[in-house]
Amino acid sequence: MSDLAPDWLTPDWPAPALVRAAFTLRTGGVSAPPFESLNVGAHVGDHPEAVAENRGRIMRRLELPGEPAWVEQIHGHEIADLDGARATAPADASFTRVAGRVCAIQVADCLPVLLAARNGSAVAAAHCGWRGLAGGVLEATLAALRLPGGELYAWLGPAIGPGAFEVGAEVRAAFLAQDPRAATAFTANSRGRWQCDLFALARQRLAKLGVSAVYGGGVCTHDDPQRFFSYRRDGRCGRMAALIWLTRAPLGQARAAC
Repeated sequence: MSDLAPDWLTPDWPAPALVRAAFTLRTGGVSAPPFESLNVGAHVGDHPEAVAENRGRIMRRLELPGEPAWVEQIHGHEIADLDGARATAPADASFTRVAGRVCAIQVADCLPVLLAARNGSAVAAAHCGWRGLAGGVLEATLAALRLPGGELYAWLGPAIGPGAFEVGAEVRAAFLAQDPRAATAFTANSRGRWQCDLFALARQRLAKLGVSAVYGGGVCTHDDPQRFFSYRRDGRCGRMAALIWLTRAPLGQARAAC
């Protein structure tokens, strides 16, 4: 991961030139505490005018080709097709094959997973909290893309790390019921509960889907209050955005990417 500017990060991955992606930080916006300052979440209690200004700043600074698809996230496994009728439905992932449409996921500890076809034909973004991961949001996203895992790149954005993410036995049981190998992503603590590694769980799920080219991961939102919002750390707080889109390339470049 490398800095594009003080207010966002760009994935360090070998996605094709037609693919653009970014992860916004909490800095560079206009929201007042406890949402300071680049909050993109319209559902957290921030002033609507501040959220609109923050989203506008992101669009201008990243030179986005259009308004991101701010789907209503429900910690499930529904997928928004930005090219079809389900573009505005509640969902925890979105995808597109059309240049100029921007997939967006809002997070403040949950894991954002960005996906890009190796040939630049499609992109997707998935919201992966533990419920979404256990519920199959990554599996549903790949099914919607209709691409084999071996034809995709994946990037794991900042999320709460295993040192800060304590869960109960029911969370561990939900994953082990589907795959006993998920036990390696949980470590018992002295309180009789478990430290959960979302990054490891996502990598396991992606590997089962045939996605071997996985980048990012390991950056903890909880441990870096200067750059990241964290719901577990702060409670009432703003949201960051993971964004991915396809650019409109010159005709010669578009042919080369086919």
